[in-house]
Order: sequence, then structure tokens, then C-alpha cells
Amino acid sequence: MTYLEFVAIHDKPGAVVLLEGKREVPAGDQDRLRALGRLVAAGTKQITFRSGNAEGSDHFFSEGVAGVDPKRLQVITPYSGHRSKTNLAHETVALDQINLLAEQEVVYQSKSNKKTEKLIDRFVAGDHDRFTIKAAYILRDTVKAIGTKDVKPATFGIFYDDLANPRSGGTGHTMQVCEANGIPLIDQQVWMGWLMENL
Repeated sequence: MTYLEFVAIHDKPGAVVLLEGKREVPAGDQDRLRALGRLVAAGTKQITFRSGNAEGSDHFFSEGVAGVDPKRLQVITPYSGHRSKTNLAHETVALDQINLLAEQEVVYQSKSNKKTEKLIDRFVAGDHDRFTIKAAYILRDTVKAIGTKDVKPATFGIFYDDLANPRSGGTGHTMQVCEANGIPLIDQQVWMGWLMENL
């Protein structure tokens, strides 16, 4: 997919594009993530860009978008106040604002992450401790992709993955949920080409 194809297909009312990825970003790639955030925000008018407000990729992408149009930046956080000092988003939806008991599809799809599967039900039932907090991050990642009754689902995903260990951790979970729900996605193997074409 070229950059112009991305804009033509996805810059439409109601579009939600994920901009996120790994926490560990080599210094040489940090400016590229910012540049991608700037490029997609400046080249579109209707897309809402969504991240998980994490360190690394989420933050660098968000810096790029916020430098152009912070009103189109939304974050889904695992709890209220998560990294609030560095949150650049115009809209923040915290997991504790969502009635997870009424979001059975979110719970069900979160359990596809086998590392936290047994913690999901405990967290949803209100058992919040230093172990079950891991479930909050996976639930947050699922919400980012499929949404809730009040949060629109994503329509496209742009990721910064660890190409040496692809599709792992929370980023891998989000990518897998996107694919399971027919949400198209790309990683830096595609979008770094966009930067070369447009900068």
C-alpha cells in the first residue's frame, strides 16, 4: 500500500487509525516515528489517530500527530491517570471508565492472549492487584482495536514492531486482534517507504 492509497481509502468520516508499537525504539528510528505521525496527520482531515499512551512508539507517533492536530489524537489507557504528564491526546478513555462486564466481546478476545488469559476474569470481576494489572494492559489493547459500545473500532493499524521478534507482547496481541477482526494493518516495512516518498 502506498501513502496516497492509504489517504484515499482511509481519510473518511469515522475512520480510526491505530498508531502504536513497541516501547523499545532505537534512537535512529525515533524521529522516523515522529515524522510518520506528522505525515499522516498533515495529509488527512478526518481520521482520528489512536494509541495506548505507552512509552516508546506510542509516544513518538503521538508527538508527530499532536504537532499537527492534537484534536485528532485519542488514547485508550489501562487506568485513569496513566502517564498523564506525557499524555498529548485531546481525548483519553481509561479502562476503568468502561463497564467491562457489559463488554463480553472485549473480554473474550482478550483471553486469546494466553499469558494473561487466567487474569482477565479476575480483573473484570474487580480483583485489581499487581498481578492482575497485566490483564488491564491486554484489555486496553483489545479495546484499541475492536472498541466498545461507546468507543469506535479501529479501521486501520499502523505499527512499529520488533522485526527481530515480531508479533510479541502487547503489540503482537493488538496486531492479532486486528487481523482476527478484519482490520488491515501495516508495520514499518511499509510505512518507512512512505517517508522516503514524501520527505
